[in-house]
Amino acid sequence: MHIIMQKVECLTLEQMREFLAASEELVFTLSGRGEIYNLVERTLGRQQYLGLPKKDKGVVRHYLSRLSGRSLPQITRLIGQYRQQGAVRLRQPRRRRFPARYTPGDIALLAAADAAHEGLSGPAVRRILWREYNVYHKEAYQRLAEISSSHIYNLRRGAAYRQHHVHHTSTRARAVGIGERRKPDHRGRPGYLRVDTVHQGDTSTRRGLHHINAVDAVTQWQTVGCCQTISESHLIPVLEAMLHQYPFRIEGFHSDNGSEFLNYRVEKLLNKLLVGEFTKSRAHRTTDNALVEGKNGAVVRKHIGHEPIGAEHAEEFQRFYMAEFNPYLNYHRPCGFATVEVDGKGKRRRRYRLGDYRTPYEKLLSLDQWESYLKPGVTAAFLEQQAGRMSDTECALRMQRRKRELLAASRSRW
Repeated sequence: MHIIMQKVECLTLEQMREFLAASEELVFTLSGRGEIYNLVERTLGRQQYLGLPKKDKGVVRHYLSRLSGRSLPQITRLIGQYRQQGAVRLRQPRRRRFPARYTPGDIALLAAADAAHEGLSGPAVRRILWREYNVYHKEAYQRLAEISSSHIYNLRRGAAYRQHHVHHTSTRARAVGIGERRKPDHRGRPGYLRVDTVHQGDTSTRRGLHHINAVDAVTQWQTVGCCQTISESHLIPVLEAMLHQYPFRIEGFHSDNGSEFLNYRVEKLLNKLLVGEFTKSRAHRTTDNALVEGKNGAVVRKHIGHEPIGAEHAEEFQRFYMAEFNPYLNYHRPCGFATVEVDGKGKRRRRYRLGDYRTPYEKLLSLDQWESYLKPGVTAAFLEQQAGRMSDTECALRMQRRKRELLAASRSRW
């Protein structure tokens, strides 16, 4: 039996019975739920369904079920709608949506903060957003100041966030007789530095510059310097300028086994600056200096990348580090300081909560009698003035502009 879809509602009850009893295949086409609903409505009206005896109503129901491919309960539901409203209409689904808590402007601010700070972790960015509103009183950050870390990650996956260009670069680990071979014992006091070098890379014809990276083990106060080579004539002036940028006294200096640090010129410099101890890592154990090795990737490589940069640009990068980059790292970039918890079995777990993310300056302020560690001539008022000159994101954007200019100029001349 071949039925034209425009005529199926015109069949008599006897023809419907024959159709249901027939064993041959029925050939017809339905374009969707709307057409099915229209068919049900037309058939019920044509057959004057509401006035039919119960037995004939059953024939119509089974006919509509076979013809439409819908179950009998579905057809019964549509008939109930026809009985109540006199029509069968396709209902639009009502989606229960939670009201959007964060506006497109908030998401744009989040994306801008991520771009300025080179995509820090969710808790670190959460701390920055909180500081923008509560410390620097930026009204635009009012809603974002209360955002959770998990919501930050959710927004980053959304289409509205992806409309803004945010660039993330991956990091790479780098393996690298003066000095005592042991682990420094800072006992919670600032001034014990972990130091390493990062080579920007050579080409077949030109030499690349070197970065010097120094991180305090307690506060994560960090200074980065740059020199043409790691020979003593280039390294010593840069290293001395870096050490002078620390607001507290330097008590210890820990490096790997590279000859750029394990030499008499560096030892003489440390003695001149009254550095109390000079220690070094075990051979081929990069984890002995893990703090600074991690900062090599998370800070130096993340911001400068891996492309070679000629040694002739070292002085420009050194000025950039001293004037823009190091102040950003220490006053405006939160770091994680884990809270160590011990469970009932004695297992130690490191937890990072919102309050565990602080800038190195904030970490310094949290130490007992922190002012006693400051160098002569460095005051609490001076440090507070440096920290309050601009907000975290303002400082990051200023640093990023200068960095892009430097990278563009250095690579265009490479």
